[in-house]
Amino acid sequence: MPAKSSRARSMMETRDRILDVALALLGEKPDAGMGEIASTAGVVRRTVYDHFPSRLDLIRTLTERAVAEMTAVLTEVNASDAKADAAWVEFIARLWPVAHRYRVLLALRRGEYGETIHGLLGPVDELLADLVKRGQDDAVFAHHLPAALLSQLAYGVVFAIADSDLENGTLGAQAATITSLLMLGVPETRAIALVGNQP
Repeated sequence: MPAKSSRARSMMETRDRILDVALALLGEKPDAGMGEIASTAGVVRRTVYDHFPSRLDLIRTLTERAVAEMTAVLTEVNASDAKADAAWVEFIARLWPVAHRYRVLLALRRGEYGETIHGLLGPVDELLADLVKRGQDDAVFAHHLPAALLSQLAYGVVFAIADSDLENGTLGAQAATITSLLMLGVPETRAIALVGNQP
């Protein structure tokens, strides 16, 4: 029995290592193949295919992992009594490390896996739209676009800045937060003050 649980634990560790490597590698090269992922993870191709029968299975699992992390953060933020703009600031502060890890999903979302990724990200999109709608109802966010579209644009900016920040390292979470708040219609002085209040 202990040998069985040790083997299962080892398999889970291998699976997690493959996922971590895939995430990092795809972040650099979104078109990296399963063979490249296997060799970077220090396993044979067969091992990768044992865990993920196709590249789509691997992408789906990475997306599910990202969705679980993001929905947990968003659910907590949405449950707070904070004004919508302050809740958005907290969300971005907590999302920032995740945004760096999962930014590749935005690139993959525009490619052949777009439909799958789009479908899996549905719960995140809904929670974001709810937060923005709350802000619109409280006159904290602008009304020039529907909440669902406005939330996607503001959220997309965060990932765009996370992506460009890798190249020059001069931007960061503050720039992403202020820019996304401006897109949501928050006045610049309020946006800067909100970010300045972050611990």
